[in-house]
Amino acid sequence: MEMLTIDPHDVVQKDLHQFILGSVAPRPIAFVSTIDEEGRQNLAPYSFFNAFSSNPPIVVFSSNRRGSNNTTKDTLDNIRISGECVINAVNYAMVRQMAVASVDFPKGVSEFVKTGLTPIPSDLVAPPRVAESPSQMECKVKDIITLGDKGGAGHLIICEIVRMHISKDVLGERNRIDPHKMDLMGRMGRAFYVRCSGPAIHTIVQEFLPVTIGYDNLPSSIKNSLVLTGNDLGKLAGRVSLPTKEEIDAVAELPEVKVALSQTNKDTAVHYLAKTFLDRDEVATGFSILMLDTSINTVYPHRWNVLHDKSDLS
Repeated sequence: MEMLTIDPHDVVQKDLHQFILGSVAPRPIAFVSTIDEEGRQNLAPYSFFNAFSSNPPIVVFSSNRRGSNNTTKDTLDNIRISGECVINAVNYAMVRQMAVASVDFPKGVSEFVKTGLTPIPSDLVAPPRVAESPSQMECKVKDIITLGDKGGAGHLIICEIVRMHISKDVLGERNRIDPHKMDLMGRMGRAFYVRCSGPAIHTIVQEFLPVTIGYDNLPSSIKNSLVLTGNDLGKLAGRVSLPTKEEIDAVAELPEVKVALSQTNKDTAVHYLAKTFLDRDEVATGFSILMLDTSINTVYPHRWNVLHDKSDLS
């Protein structure tokens, strides 16, 4: 893999900005509502944003200085005055209205008016919430950390959530947020966004106790496979134990396994067959098929037994 190596000190700031945004993506969008000293409403999106603590509940976003004229934005100015904001989630249904709010309107112009979004009163803070947003976090600002004084420099705005409002329409089992119903949008580099629902969502379950096998304890014939991908190997390394002899014997009786074992290049055929199971997240079966490789059972019998016994005890 040929790499483009970048020294931040040797790159134009706007280009470095895009390299960072393209690499750190997708990013959640904080749609921040504030009020100024005259009570005028402001609404602006920020994608330098994430959650950092649940006790206390802390979210942080960054309002960067403008690269064109090195000025600060209305959101930062308003928060410095009031110490309050509301962070509204952005879903697909409102993403184009959110984009309108990113326009640099003159100070005092309400983005609620320009976007057609609906302001509704908050419970504990003065800035309004966005009615169309599926999740709204009323926040008190704990701190503002200034990272620099040049164009592009960020101001980390550390917010404590004092109240949340979540649409019941996006809740699923056990009152948890269903990502498909939430339908959030994420920001990438330049004008690219990602819709976080449907096939874009993947379920990855990884056991963390007991300790898993790890890549280093996979047999060499599996680690050196020309068929399996890094994700395939990750699924295997994430298992808490190697397949049992009984599991291996069981898959040996499958008709498709017998066909693979009858091929001239049976090792490759077995790996391709195992991958079809791994692709369907039937990892136990795929792993057992891979362990049919005769080189594993003849060259590593002692190691297999030690690893399997250790996994059973963990």
